[in-house]
Amino acid sequence: MQRRGTQTVSGPVTHDPPPAAPGRQSGPLIVTEDAELLDDLLRLCAAAGATPEVHHGVPEPRGRWEAAPLVLVGDDAARRVRGAARRRGVVLVGRDQDDSGVWRRAVEIGADHVLMLPDGEQWLVDRIADVAEGVGRPALTVGVIGGRGGAGASTLACALAVTSAREGLRTLLVDADPLGGGLDVLLGGETAEGLRWPAFAASRGRVGGGALEESLPELHSLRVLSWDRGDCVAVPPQAVRAVLAAARRRGGTVVVDLPRRIDDGVAEILTQLDLGLLVVPAELRAVAAAGRVASAAGMVLRDLRVAVRGPYAPGLDDREVARLLGLPLAGEVPVEAGLLRPNGGGQPPGAARGPLARFCKEFWERALVEAGSA
Repeated sequence: MQRRGTQTVSGPVTHDPPPAAPGRQSGPLIVTEDAELLDDLLRLCAAAGATPEVHHGVPEPRGRWEAAPLVLVGDDAARRVRGAARRRGVVLVGRDQDDSGVWRRAVEIGADHVLMLPDGEQWLVDRIADVAEGVGRPALTVGVIGGRGGAGASTLACALAVTSAREGLRTLLVDADPLGGGLDVLLGGETAEGLRWPAFAASRGRVGGGALEESLPELHSLRVLSWDRGDCVAVPPQAVRAVLAAARRRGGTVVVDLPRRIDDGVAEILTQLDLGLLVVPAELRAVAAAGRVASAAGMVLRDLRVAVRGPYAPGLDDREVARLLGLPLAGEVPVEAGLLRPNGGGQPPGAARGPLARFCKEFWERALVEAGSA
């Protein structure tokens, strides 16, 4: 993997840095005697909202080296930290793009990345800000897309999010379809206070995960990023990328209701999904339409599975639909009144502990186990 101004370095690692105590924000450890480099690193830490600890070599006691969530080692200090314990989260920072010896020094200290300033500044600010936010495992992010219009994708997305929240997971439901009418309406919260997508249209660079979560409407114990009822506002791909990345950094689960049309913004979302569910009614025309959707989404999304919805046309069952589409079968989505008539019973999809809720619960159990073993 390669990023602008940075490259990864592989090597043996003995342990991960332990997580910070709950509610405590821990800054990075900086090791350097280069005054100019230190000024730059302090400036980047300030931009990320983090307070670093600065040393000229491996700090005493040695446990502080191991406990720091992120270690930034100046190229001048590589020799002085050579004997420190191997761990993840070590970045070797330099300035000389033409210095081939930097890779040897990075391997000697067990660095994950080599970063050159000023090219790698934005990447480093993002990493430091992650530390300041106490970021752990990224959210398990699932996209739901209809194989044809009216397939029930929005209702399934809501049911998955409601079920996730009921299981005690931090949950964010993202409405990525500006023409879908708004998932807040489907959840009965169109008047709830909080920001909608148009408020993020001008976002550039990094969006704070905590600030994003707190700014959104809270419905049924989950946060919802939906559309308002005003004129359709175009949200640039870079804003979509920043918002979804912030959502993922908060951990838990993120469920995205996707439109069938793949534009640049949707493509940005697809790159950040862990898996996708293609909802397909069990009828031949729906399967044919879903094939085109799967072809477009599959160009970006590596893990796309089919969720089949009855009733079944003659000669079709869930396995046959999956075979025709050439996709793994996620399961059969139960037919419920809430799936066919959203909000018809006065409750959001998945709120009643019926077949749909059981389907969603079983899905999360499998998906979370898969994510934990990845």
